[in-house]
Order: sequence, then structure tokens, then C-alpha cells
Amino acid sequence: MSIKQWEKKVLASPGAEERVREIEDELRLAAGLTTLRESAGVSQRELAERIGISQPRIAAIERSRNVTIEVLERYVEALGGYLEVTVVQGRRRVVLIGESGTLTPARETRTRSAPGSATRRTA
Repeated sequence: MSIKQWEKKVLASPGAEERVREIEDELRLAAGLTTLRESAGVSQRELAERIGISQPRIAAIERSRNVTIEVLERYVEALGGYLEVTVVQGRRRVVLIGESGTLTPARETRTRSAPGSATRRTA
């Protein structure tokens, strides 16, 4: 059996597409957090000191999709940013956590995307 045949067989199994999406989300979050930290010029050890946790915990946060909003908020704030969580339903956006970094009453906005413009998604 070739790799392509094996891949096709695996992806045809029940639940495979959902699991692939979950893995992609995990990888995207891990890469995003790592890139954010590295672009700030901060080591895992230094970030851990800023937050008050251990360096292995920073490594675990950067590997895991199962991270609480509180942990993400502390991670981002320690790098000089703020966490924004927005639910996107078609063109409707509902901000759950905004610039203040605290849970806010949901506010809705409508987005208009100009051709060629990028839409920023936050997690």
C-alpha cells in the first residue's frame, strides 16, 4: 500500500476530518504562541518568570490546544499585548473579550471586507 492509498484510507474513516481539523488548530495555536514570544525576543524561561510559572509550563502551553482563556490572557499580557476573543458568524462578529482584557458584555459589529483585505481572527 502506498502512502497516498494509506492516507486516503485513514481520511475516509469516521471522524477523521474532525480530528485533522483539531490537530491543525493545535498546531496553529502552538506556532502562533511560539512566534509571538520569539518575535518579542523573550525566552520561555523569561516569560515564565514574568508570569510566575515554570518554564516547562510555558512549553506545555505552547504545545497544547487545551489552554484556558486566563492562561492565554496572562501569556499575551506578559508579552505586552492583550487578548481579544471574537466570535465570527458569517459577517457578524461578537466580541466576547475585548481590549481591556476582561470579559465584557458582548458587542456586535458587522464586518465589511474590502477586496484583498485581510480579516484578523483572534483566539
